[in-house]
Amino acid sequence: QVQLVESGGGLVQAGGSLRLSCAASELTFSSNGMGWFRQAPGKGREFVGAVSGSGGATYYASSVKGRATISRDNAKNTVYLQVESLKPEDTAVYYCAASLYRTSTMISGYDYWGQGTQVTVSS
Repeated sequence: QVQLVESGGGLVQAGGSLRLSCAASELTFSSNGMGWFRQAPGKGREFVGAVSGSGGATYYASSVKGRATISRDNAKNTVYLQVESLKPEDTAVYYCAASLYRTSTMISGYDYWGQGTQVTVSS
């Protein structure tokens, strides 16, 4: 079974930075677009960013553009989300997802999901 495991979440002071990791198994990793989503309490899951299978293309939501960087290390089957200048509104559970097809900004574009990692930004 495909597994995606997020790590790196925690409590961070506003203005700080955080790097999240997502390790994948049982995937042809370099062929999979990978996405990051987040869900705050009482809200739906929203797109944060995505990276193509080769790492050559990235996409970001306007809420994090300029602050977030998505990268991947295909040799380690791992994708990363680095967020700078964190804000309290970044507080959410962050999920990584893998697509068997095209890299997507949509929830429906992904086939596998991790269990999420909590990010809390204090003011």
